[in-house]
Amino acid sequence: MRHQKKTVKLGRTAEHRKALLANQVCSLIQHQRIKTTLAKAKAVRPLAEKMVTLGKKGSLHARRTAIATLRQVDAVKKLFEEIAPRAADRNGGYTRIIKLGLRKSDAAPVAFIEWVDAPVAVEETAPQEAKGKKGKATKTTAAAEPKAKPARKTAAKKTSEKSADAEGKGDTKSAE
Repeated sequence: MRHQKKTVKLGRTAEHRKALLANQVCSLIQHQRIKTTLAKAKAVRPLAEKMVTLGKKGSLHARRTAIATLRQVDAVKKLFEEIAPRAADRNGGYTRIIKLGLRKSDAAPVAFIEWVDAPVAVEETAPQEAKGKKGKATKTTAAAEPKAKPARKTAAKKTSEKSADAEGKGDTKSAE
């Protein structure tokens, strides 16, 4: 029985797991929201919350501890200067996991993990979707027209090729 064994192993060695979780936290700090599997999101959450707690302390020792864990100075700088001050009045619970359902390829449960007090994550996604829809609409109409035309041309080419072959055979004979 696995009593009091909290570590989620994720099918990796200890070094690989530590690197994976550190990289996930750095991506979360950089992008404010990441899409990953539910198991990884649940494993990332405690580490991310500990890093924010270190950021709230703000001491040199806390900064060096965060750098030792995350191994990316730029991410630690952003954590201490932007994310930790936003969470100053909050006592834990800095992240949120939003379940998205199953991934199409392997049916793995997928989720977003994001900061609870992220500034404008929702507003950024809406304009990108609108741009994508416009781009897709023009592409589909443009793509639909050429598909219809070549089908007609291929039938026309076949008949013209037959007639050209017949004419070509006659021309070659007369040229000889």
